[in-house]
Amino acid sequence: MAATYLDEILARHRRRAALDRREWRERVAHVHYDGPSFFDALVDRTNPHVKVIAEVKRRSPSRGWLNEYLKASEMATAYANGGATAVSVLTEEDSFSGSVGDLVEVAHAVSLPLLRKDFTVSPNDVLDTADMGASTVLLIVAALGDDELRDLLALSETCGLEALVEVHDRKEAARAVDAGARLIGINQRNLVTFEVDPTHAASVIDALPVTTVTVCESGLGSVSDVRRAASVGFDAVLVGEVFVTSSAVEEMVRSFASVPWVGRG
Repeated sequence: MAATYLDEILARHRRRAALDRREWRERVAHVHYDGPSFFDALVDRTNPHVKVIAEVKRRSPSRGWLNEYLKASEMATAYANGGATAVSVLTEEDSFSGSVGDLVEVAHAVSLPLLRKDFTVSPNDVLDTADMGASTVLLIVAALGDDELRDLLALSETCGLEALVEVHDRKEAARAVDAGARLIGINQRNLVTFEVDPTHAASVIDALPVTTVTVCESGLGSVSDVRRAASVGFDAVLVGEVFVTSSAVEEMVRSFASVPWVGRG
């Protein structure tokens, strides 16, 4: 099988991790996140709507530049003003033109919980996430072995982080559940073709326990897409491209964040 975009990105990140000489076991005692909780924000039922995780995203491997001159702090402020529950920030540089600087800038601009969106492959990646001021690390099941997934989940908890565990199909969903994930995102983007199927997440969500907090990722370009996700029980949606390319960001976020939450019983 031909290498996917994920294979190429992961190979690059694993090479970088192999060259990282920092001893994470010495770091862990000095790293701890103690800011707002991403998980608690997503399960807050005083807000009876689907929660919106709005993403700061400059570029995509499939579409190229989305917003080359995006100002991270301004975009995050618009997200907060529009009613976003949390902000996701791309820090992956080579394929997405993200940066650690964007995340730090956003952390100073808004008080919402932050997801660091990157390809986490090592303990130092987790600790770096806490150091940057993010509350949540992304763990992609397709990128990790079972032992790695469990170890990075445990390390995240040790340093006060929460983990959004991303899956693409029912087999990966089972692996995430077996590893103990309680916050799971279903990505509707195919890892081989990079195409998005906006109905895909609905076919996977029933593989997750009803106690799992669920996030629908990719393929959410309209309020009707958010309603579709809500109708099958998703707690939250993660949206980036349609926001960063909009001329009316606050209004669009507000419309997405107005969709009632339904739940799964």
